[in-house]
Amino acid sequence: MSKRSVRFFNDREVRAVWDEAQNAWRFAVLDIIGVLNEESDYAKTRNYWKYLKAKLKKEGKQLVSVTTQLKLTAPDGKKYLTDTLDSVGVIALAKQFPNTKASKFLDWFVYSDSTIDGQSKKKAYTFWESGLIDDMEIGTVKALQKIHAYIFGGLYDFAGKIRSMTISKGGFTFAPAPFLSSTLSRIEQMPESTFNQIVDKYVEMNVAHPFMEGNGRSTRIWLDLMFRRSLKKCVDWSQINKTDYLNAMKISPVDSGAIKQLLQNALTTRVGDREIFMKGIDYSYYYEQEEEWAKK
Repeated sequence: MSKRSVRFFNDREVRAVWDEAQNAWRFAVLDIIGVLNEESDYAKTRNYWKYLKAKLKKEGKQLVSVTTQLKLTAPDGKKYLTDTLDSVGVIALAKQFPNTKASKFLDWFVYSDSTIDGQSKKKAYTFWESGLIDDMEIGTVKALQKIHAYIFGGLYDFAGKIRSMTISKGGFTFAPAPFLSSTLSRIEQMPESTFNQIVDKYVEMNVAHPFMEGNGRSTRIWLDLMFRRSLKKCVDWSQINKTDYLNAMKISPVDSGAIKQLLQNALTTRVGDREIFMKGIDYSYYYEQEEEWAKK
């Protein structure tokens, strides 16, 4: 199965697919044009691309000739042949737009993969092939540490290590460091056989926040592993809106009803589907964009 990815710029999707023949990511042209024009109407974006292709051909530019049609998943869930460009082509396309529109997009596109988040996301993709999924004490603190160490190893010196400092976010202080060990021990003993038990355990681990950074991304994989083992299901994270998820998690320590409803509605039996896992990573990282942490 081809590797597929969804990147996000200003809360808008930019779909990508791995071109096995060229050994490179290729990106959906219409998504990029929609982002650059801040246009959500598909018909208008498609018509603009037709206009731009004709203009570029008339000017003798090679951009159109290097587009390749590959199958990408559309909003209706079906796959259609879509015009795509590699990284060089995307940069060339963006330069056809006014600098005020293109500069921020190019900064994001060129540099996002070289950041810690970009590097850890690449490592998260390979978690599927790592074999750790099948060799892990699911639901344990040790398993969560292994996930964190795999994703952030070589990027943070605290990868896989339980924090020794107290941290807070948005005025909410997570489990105080002096009591974190006993808190994690209690969470580890929580049952995880039913849907409600698994989500309750996930919410408690989110409140504990055992690492200095990267808690959400690690814990969502940890959650999915519990679902896979106990329910033979996993979460299709692409079905959960970012704002809805963040709001639900914010209130989950006092009322877990909202997050349970979101997760319940997004469960799928496609536990062996590599694309579902990859989309889950994309959305997991998307949820964390522009989130700031305060360390005390």
